[in-house]
Amino acid sequence: MSNAKIWLGALLAGALLQGSAGAASPRDLEVDVELVLAVDVSYSMDVEEQALQREGYASALTSREFLDALRQGLNGRIAIAYIEWAGENEQQIVVNWRVVDGPETAQAYADAIREAPLRRVYRTSISSALLYSADQFDLNGYAGVRRVIDVSGDGVNNQGPPVALARDSVVKRGITINGLPLLLKRSASSAIDVPELDFYYEDCVIGGPGAFVIPVQHREEFARAIKTKLVLEVAGVRVPDAAGPIRRVADAAPRISCTIGEKIWMEHWSN
Repeated sequence: MSNAKIWLGALLAGALLQGSAGAASPRDLEVDVELVLAVDVSYSMDVEEQALQREGYASALTSREFLDALRQGLNGRIAIAYIEWAGENEQQIVVNWRVVDGPETAQAYADAIREAPLRRVYRTSISSALLYSADQFDLNGYAGVRRVIDVSGDGVNNQGPPVALARDSVVKRGITINGLPLLLKRSASSAIDVPELDFYYEDCVIGGPGAFVIPVQHREEFARAIKTKLVLEVAGVRVPDAAGPIRRVADAAPRISCTIGEKIWMEHWSN
């Protein structure tokens, strides 16, 4: 079977699930947010950056700001899954779904993130990461007021389905996608670097009600950006149109091609 048919089948399956995406069974535990943290572990991320990324999420989960936002929710609890991704068939649940409802459960989840072994994998498939993450909501045993995928990465889609098509499929299932594009190496010379990665995330990756992007350009911004992002996602605060580094989903036509990653890959490695 061709890759195109496989991708189409996955997207159609997502569409069929749309009608039941928000339907909870009587046994589902009500939470304020079902949150997937989808983290890039492709080879473009060096070990130091991966460790920085892990520590950023772990620290954010135990921060005073995050715990304050948690307490303000209707239920005072959320459900989280921490997933790492790279190529088309490289997604892994590193810390499975758990309820976080206070300092103790937040600390336990943060510790589990820190203790998991680091790994690096080839290629970058944001689209497959989004589709895989979306599927994790359907059988997790939680009924969230909102469903959010928090995707971070330092590159553009270069494998798997077209990213905009995957995004639209996920959003139709009632899921919001927020982005944390990492522009730490944009000044470096690389054949696969895209300087406008923040535009790419805004125009091609994020979507759904209240979706936003927080670009990270310097290492010292990383922990603060993750904390701000998690607080906004947990609190369900609508991001204003002019919010400094926080950017809303673009309404206009894409400023950068949503297939630029695939084009670059073909030009450099498929001649």
